[in-house]
Amino acid sequence: MLFRSKSVDVNSAANCIRWYGEAVDKVYDEIAPTADTALALITRQPVGVVGVIVPWNYPMIMASWKLGPALAAGNTSVLKPASFTSITALMLGEVFQEVDLPPGVANIVAGPGGTAGEVLASSNLVDKTAFTGSTEVGRRIMQLASGTVKPVTLELGGKSANIVLDDDAFAKGVARGVSTMMTNSGQSCNAPTRMLVPAARMDEAIVVAREAASQITVGDPNGNSMLGPVVNKTQFDKIQKLIQAGIDEGATLVSGGVGRPDGIDKGYFVKPTVFANVTPAMTIAREEIFGPVLAIMGYEAKVTEREQSGRTVHRVRLGPFEEKGEADLTKEKLMAAGFEAALVRAPK
Repeated sequence: MLFRSKSVDVNSAANCIRWYGEAVDKVYDEIAPTADTALALITRQPVGVVGVIVPWNYPMIMASWKLGPALAAGNTSVLKPASFTSITALMLGEVFQEVDLPPGVANIVAGPGGTAGEVLASSNLVDKTAFTGSTEVGRRIMQLASGTVKPVTLELGGKSANIVLDDDAFAKGVARGVSTMMTNSGQSCNAPTRMLVPAARMDEAIVVAREAASQITVGDPNGNSMLGPVVNKTQFDKIQKLIQAGIDEGATLVSGGVGRPDGIDKGYFVKPTVFANVTPAMTIAREEIFGPVLAIMGYEAKVTEREQSGRTVHRVRLGPFEEKGEADLTKEKLMAAGFEAALVRAPK
């Protein structure tokens, strides 16, 4: 698991920085259409100092997604990493020093969000703030930034819907949806936490999901386990509370449940948990859990697919699953046009 984290987080961050490095000389101004008596130019200029606040779940990728474009556009940046992953950001600062990035261009400030983060959002010395994290904190940043009327870019929360279509790839789609949900112990803002399946095939989905969940090993991330612990006790307790809410509200517990996995008596390990027959009103269908917990919901028709996929304040990714062919891709393009989502993904 640690090897996968390194390969995903570090390699993806390097690729991101490399991509924006290549983009530096490909940003052009434009001439806008006007009357013959006027000339209108659209110019692209650095905004100034960009305050960057990133979460702990993918610390290197998150930093690169914001620092890469900010630096490529000619801005200076101040990065405030999450308190749990400050060392990662500080090591990134060492890399900047090794490549002789001029002093003051990329700055790393470690500290609690309630102090360092709020300064970046409210200071008139910062020209723009970019934040990835919870919806609650995003609202706070908007409030603080409004005092200086600075632009803010927010990437908040996630309750993505994975729509499994009624076709021959149904079982494969359900199984892949379970394993994808458990990546990084479910601590991804774009994790497909709600799986929408045809209501008539709910029983079949339960059988496939139970088998897929049983294949997921939990344990020491230094070994071959697929699932390690969640980040801390606060997150562990939150996940346990939401799992209990799913049980109390009547969802069908397919696998997992409250408590640690069998054979593990310490650490913040969570059982790979799958619920079925989840309704849109249930807590686990609406709140971001940020742990290895999947909610399977049934749909009756395409209009219901769209309605259920959007019934949450978190809209990050929709992922229709079916085998790919030219006609299938056309169908998914038509489906995607009806969704309100930041990204629609069609797996290969």
